Amino acid sequence: MAEPNADRPRIPRLAWAVLSHRQVLAELVGAGWVPFGAGDWATALRSPEGGLVARVCPFDPAYAAFVDLCRECVGSRWLPKIELAADLDGGGSVVFLEFVAPVDGTAAERIAEQWRRGGGDAEFERVRRAAREIDARYRASTPWWDGLDLNDAHVRRAVDGRLVLIDIFCMDGASLYGKILEDVAEVHRRIPRDRMRYALEIPFIARESSPAEIRALRQAWTR
Repeated sequence: MAEPNADRPRIPRLAWAVLSHRQVLAELVGAGWVPFGAGDWATALRSPEGGLVARVCPFDPAYAAFVDLCRECVGSRWLPKIELAADLDGGGSVVFLEFVAPVDGTAAERIAEQWRRGGGDAEFERVRRAAREIDARYRASTPWWDGLDLNDAHVRRAVDGRLVLIDIFCMDGASLYGKILEDVAEVHRRIPRDRMRYALEIPFIARESSPAEIRALRQAWTR
């Protein structure tokens, strides 16, 4: 692989707050970042030199809780290093963090079980305790909050070999999007429209919905 250009900034200098997730995706791809995966809520791109990942999301209030966890436990070997987290126009977000790779099932299952039962080392327990406190805060303030969601898919390995936890909070997406179909006005009473302008553009909808289901969501959204 080619050596990264030392004169090139690792993270583009952009006015994040005035850009939508669409514009950020276009800017990053244009700068050589490579899309390599999409979850339910966000698209991931890897930096040209391979050391960073950009998580670009049209809408996902739960990921802010994970960013809070990384900030409250900064320096913990159990969490990825976050280089930059920024809100985007319309309620989206972009987070730049160190690249982490999947691990074999046995190691991931062991850590996930340890998370459920407790009894890890002091640093692990510190993260676990902070996560529960953040969960309680978001549960009290965030509509359609679903809580902690750590399973073996949320255990990864950093380049330096340590195991890390990622993306361990979640929204109740099924209930939220069901409510959009049922009563979108109620949704916007609880979450202002300008904070979820692109809520219908999360990858899960594009990946899992039929044309009829997408049409129904869009009709409800503009009703």
